[in-house]
Amino acid sequence: MTTALADTVGATTAAAEAFAERMFASALGAIDMMAVYVGDRLGWYRSLAEHGPSTVAELASRTGTQPRYAREWLEQQAVTGVLDLEDGGAPEGRRYSLAAGAAEVLTDTQSLNYLAPLSRFFAATGAVMPELLDAYRRGGGVSWERLGADAREAQADLNRPWFDLLPQAFESIPAVQSVLSRPGARIADVGSGAGWSAIALAQAHPGLRVDGFDIDEPSIALARANAEEAGVADRVTFHNADGDGLEHYGPFDAAFAFECIHDMPRPMDVLAAMRLAVPDGPVVVMDEAVGEELVAPGDDLERLMYGFSLFCCLPDGLSHQPSVGTGTVMRPGTFRDYARAAGFADVDVLPIEDFGFFRFYSLTR
Repeated sequence: MTTALADTVGATTAAAEAFAERMFASALGAIDMMAVYVGDRLGWYRSLAEHGPSTVAELASRTGTQPRYAREWLEQQAVTGVLDLEDGGAPEGRRYSLAAGAAEVLTDTQSLNYLAPLSRFFAATGAVMPELLDAYRRGGGVSWERLGADAREAQADLNRPWFDLLPQAFESIPAVQSVLSRPGARIADVGSGAGWSAIALAQAHPGLRVDGFDIDEPSIALARANAEEAGVADRVTFHNADGDGLEHYGPFDAAFAFECIHDMPRPMDVLAAMRLAVPDGPVVVMDEAVGEELVAPGDDLERLMYGFSLFCCLPDGLSHQPSVGTGTVMRPGTFRDYARAAGFADVDVLPIEDFGFFRFYSLTR
């Protein structure tokens, strides 16, 4: 073998080994995510957070689960570093507890670091993988309804801590704050999901009335229950209706769409309806804070957003026809084109920074 050929083979082998290491690390991450799903759904994390160090028998008894499976999961979680192990000698005497920081990330539903629902999202998409592959081959899509409760609840639970901060975020935007704080003002929340955005705004502004719109009936039922429990059901109403049907419920003093426009098959129609339903007031869209242009390789945010797009948002958008097929990665230029096609003059980015993965757009007339 010549020196040049040997160098080429060596470089190729090194690159392959590096990529193999990446794939191996990804496999470990996938295992962790699946194990988190098990611990989240069976209540094992919550039980450990509430009761502290526990044996296999104690955890299984408290959660109504099988000790042999509980033992295997506890051992795996200790090996992977999610749990701390207090060795009590025999397996039945060992006590397991959540490692530092893990309780907040895996059980604190109010924390901005709460990420356990991510495991539910990917479990939901894995369950419909045959349907996704068929859509990739034949066209069409897989609707949000097909993803089921795991995906629905995962999105709601991931967004809730951020939606709780919406009132504070809008305090720095006078045009929005003046409407929200005006007694008797009425706003539309398009794509309201489980209702947390509407509820947060209503709780912060006692004189505000909110109409939420969504096409997913289970989400509507969940939102109504959440509003009732939060004590705002007298001022927050949810409708099973397309966003492009707002004219039947308006006019409104403002309209919002939080993290949903990229999912819609016909976003221009919905934006046009928001414009018409708000004769004189702000129209605000919050969506993913992806980059202006495609860059390869990209950062972790782009990697995550393309993951959501591959397995959920794009297939859902394409499950309804006709569809523009946006996907999760709706870049600012794309959204600006949608807004102009809907009759708006332009789009401004609001100065709300460090708000999770999100960017706020104000649509101008």
